[in-house]
Order: sequence, then C-alpha cells, then structure tokens
Amino acid sequence: MRTNIVHPGAKELVYEIRGIVALAQEFEKLGKKIIWENIGDPLTAGEKLPLWLKKIVNEETKKDESYAYCPTKGVLETREYIVKKRKEQKIKIDVEDILFFNGLGDAIATIYFYINKHSRVIGPNPAYPAHSSAESARVGEDHISYKLVPEKNWEPDFQDLENKIKYNPVISGILIINPGNPTSKTFSKETLEKFVTLAEKYDLFLIADEVYADLAYDKEKFVSMAELKKDVPLILMKGLSKEVPWPGARCGWVEFYNKDKDKNFNDFTESIVNAKMLEVCATTLPQRVLPKIYESKDFEKYTKKRIQKYIKRAEFAYNVFSQNENLLAPKPDGAFYYTIVFKKNILKKKFKLNIENKKIEKRLNKTLKKVKDLDKRFVYYLMAETGIVTVPLSGFNSDELGFRITLLQENDKLFEKIILEINEKINEFLSS
Repeated sequence: MRTNIVHPGAKELVYEIRGIVALAQEFEKLGKKIIWENIGDPLTAGEKLPLWLKKIVNEETKKDESYAYCPTKGVLETREYIVKKRKEQKIKIDVEDILFFNGLGDAIATIYFYINKHSRVIGPNPAYPAHSSAESARVGEDHISYKLVPEKNWEPDFQDLENKIKYNPVISGILIINPGNPTSKTFSKETLEKFVTLAEKYDLFLIADEVYADLAYDKEKFVSMAELKKDVPLILMKGLSKEVPWPGARCGWVEFYNKDKDKNFNDFTESIVNAKMLEVCATTLPQRVLPKIYESKDFEKYTKKRIQKYIKRAEFAYNVFSQNENLLAPKPDGAFYYTIVFKKNILKKKFKLNIENKKIEKRLNKTLKKVKDLDKRFVYYLMAETGIVTVPLSGFNSDELGFRITLLQENDKLFEKIILEINEKINEFLSS
C-alpha cells in the first residue's frame, strides 16, 4: 500500500491462550486427539450450564426489552442493584459511576486505548495478556511490569515495583489482578494495602481486575480493592461470565471510584463513557439477568460446589507437581488455573520428546524453527506427543518459564490422568 496502515504497536498484540489453537487443530487433523487445557471455558471442559440459570435466561428472552438498546452506561436497574450490593459491603458508589461493556476484554481494550500515550500502567509479571498486550500496543513499546515471585507463593516484589515507579515517571497507574490469572493467587488485605500506599505516595491511579472475586477459595478472606482505596482513584473491573459458566455472555463492567479526588482522573473516566457512547451500549440481555442470577437461591450453593471442585483438583495437582524437584508449583487459592514454573536454568534447547506420529513430528519441527522461548518448546512438544494443550508462561509476559493449565476438566479421572501424564512428560523432556 502507498502508506503504512499498520499500528506501530500491532506486534504487541499477542494472545498465546488462543494463538496455540491453530497448531493444535493441525495436529488434530493429523490424527492427534486434542485435550483443551489452554482456555478458561468451563463448558468446553464439560461443565453443564445449570438448569436454574437456563430458566432465568429463558424467561428474560420472552421480554421485548431484552432485545432493545439499553442506556450507554448499562441497564439502570442492574446498576442500581450493584450500588445496593456495594452498600452492603460498606462501599459507596453512585449509579452513574458504573459502566457496562461487552465483556472485560472490551473494557480493557477501551480503557488502555484512551490513556494518554505518554502515560504507562505497570502490571504484574506474569500478566494476563489482554492487559499487557493492550497496554504495550498503545505505545508500541514493551510492557512495564513488576515481579510476582513464585518462590513466595506469587507475592509481589514491592521493592521491584517501587523502584520501577520511582525511576519511570511515565508510570501513572498500577494494575492488580485479584484473584490472579494465570497465577490463581488471592492477595491478602495487607498486600493490597501496600499497593494503595504506593499509589498514594506517587500520585497514581489503580486498576483492580476482580473478575474472579466470587471464585476466591476462602471468600471470607477476600478483600476488594474498593474497600481499601482511601482517596486513590480506582477503576474496579468486574464480570458475570466467569463467576457463572457463561463466558459467551460477554458481560463485564467497571466501577469508577474517587473521581472527585482528581480532575484529571474524572476527565479520563468521562472519555471512557464517551467512547462507549459511540458504540451506543453493551449487550442488553446479560445485564438484565445479572441481578436475578446473583439473587437466585441456587447461586451461592452452586458457587460453593464449584469452588470445592477446584480446591480438590488444585490439591491433587499440587501433590504431584510439588514433588517434582525441577518445578515450582505454588498452590492456587482462587479462580480455576494452575501455573507451574520450571526452576532456573533447567530448560535447554536440546530437550525434546519422542513423537510417534511422524507427520506431526515433521509439522512440529517446522514450527520449532521459529520458536525462541524454551517453555514454548516444551508446550509444543507436549501437545504434539499427548494432545494436551497448555499455555507457555512466556505467553503471559513472564520472565519465568513454565506453563498454565486449567482446573476445569469435569471428568475427575481424566483430570488426574492429565496431571500425571504432564508430570511424566516433564521428566522425559528434561532427561532427553
């Protein structure tokens, strides 16, 4: 073309969670049975949508209003419901400070896009790629991150964080994902307060992604950043489609706190509302059923059952991986992921697995010529030999090398088989 139409940050738009799918599908065509452990979709892993949830949605589809536009900020009754729930938590928010999106992915992309290109948001390492890619693509530079330490059960390295804030004056905000993805780490109140203290000290705003809040394993100990924010400007991110098995609902929202404390932050939030106005609004149906889902007598019981299932699977996986001397495997305490880390300098480029299917081996070797990350090599070999699709930790903007699996597989025996097989293949790979 006569001019370059590619955005300078386009190369930063990497989403390894889905990026691995194309190769897996090729392996599938070549005869390999694929087990999808790469993405957080309970339904793909065999969970059935509960009847009580289907009934709520079915009833709502009978109403004409569910097919209409809603107000730009979201269905008023739903925003009023959120205000009421926050009041029960002793959190004050106005109905006008809640804005719905078509899933948190939409919210994340919009919010980062409209941050001034000379300002940066520092995020965790490892990071969820929707955040890190959107932030880095906006400016066309590498994502700035603070370290989560696997040896300390994924606690943040606050010295690392403060040093980067202090010596990078372009940093205007801090991202916290709680419970974490990919780490499945739920932060304590004391840890969250340290983020607030730093934000106060350096005059920053906070983004708190709490999409897995209802899936914290000890819900009594979970603390929302909205409870601790003090006068710090805060964007709280929430969503429906992870806390119930309805990822296709694409229903997420943000809550703006302390707009009155900082005019610049207030002007920024208005720009986000105006951007959503150009899209008209988010999808109506999921918003309309949201209060009914959360208020259903079945919701709490159903959620507790899901959490117990994830705890059981995390315990099994932990008992396997923590015994492997080559791995770091902090036990999850929220959400439905498990991230396993290879110890420093364990991986070598020479390592491989013996691939029985020679057509798959040939296709794999072609791909590996372009692969630099050593954990990605392991993940591709694992997929080629066993059909188990995981996500390399390097795909999460991570300095650590490892991989992420899910705790979603509904068949307990199959789940245990998957864990044992992965551990066996790790040992084979490292001894090759």
